Amino acid sequence: MKFTASVAMVDPSFYAPLARAAEEAGYDGISVPDSICYPRESESRYPYTPDGSREFLENKPFVEPMVAIATMAAVTERIGFYTSVTKLPIRHPVIFAKEVTSLAVITGNRFHLGVGTSPWPDDYEVVGLPWEGRSRRFDECIAIIRGLAGGDYFEYHGRFYEVPPIKLNPAPSGPVKILVGGHSKALLRRAAAFGDGWIGAGMAFDELARVTARLRELRLECGRGELPFEIHATGAESFTADGVRRLAELGVTHTGGGFGRFSGYQHERDTETLQEKVDALRRYADEVIAEVRG
Repeated sequence: MKFTASVAMVDPSFYAPLARAAEEAGYDGISVPDSICYPRESESRYPYTPDGSREFLENKPFVEPMVAIATMAAVTERIGFYTSVTKLPIRHPVIFAKEVTSLAVITGNRFHLGVGTSPWPDDYEVVGLPWEGRSRRFDECIAIIRGLAGGDYFEYHGRFYEVPPIKLNPAPSGPVKILVGGHSKALLRRAAAFGDGWIGAGMAFDELARVTARLRELRLECGRGELPFEIHATGAESFTADGVRRLAELGVTHTGGGFGRFSGYQHERDTETLQEKVDALRRYADEVIAEVRG
């Protein structure tokens, strides 16, 4: 099992010291969420809260994830990073491929790209893209990013994007892993068919067991059952050594904890100090990570 710390909705000045603290405590990776903006008026619902409320996001700080990761990578040496998850279809794939490959090079291949489609039509509206067709756009974006990350000349001719033969320089020395996030049937199938892993969000243990079993079935159907595949999931089980072992039995490869007493789902402002957050990271490392690793 590998352990991830989530750095999200915190004071932007906390990013660098939290990254250093997580690396020193023995975490394997850091995940960073993505949120472009918050609309004043919207009928969209949030799929990962019981009542669909998204108001808790209104005044939370979200640093652009590629900027946040570059900042944290500059003050660390070993720990990895991934987005959880980037709203991929609202970004132009060529420009974003340049960001992805640049970040992979700068970090020494410590960056993995976690991607999703975004559950909110608002995100598409504000960048001038249609909500309809987002799944096909998502597929084309992934194909273009993978192709351009290879370092050779690459061209693409799709329904949404036409890319003439071009090359990005520099390119990373190895493939950039792409992790697909989301709970829908379509996203699970995409993760199995062309992802290097899957990212879940706040799923109960029984539901997670069903999803991991379904992912195994889908990967076998796609002829990819023997390829390496990461499963990132954090839930109540993540906060005890025995719980982490139960997750490992399901096939979960990455989990995390140590986030302190403040929950990003609260409407209140985060008043935890940097030292309190560092202490929480270290406490989780001492009580859970160390016991699991023996």
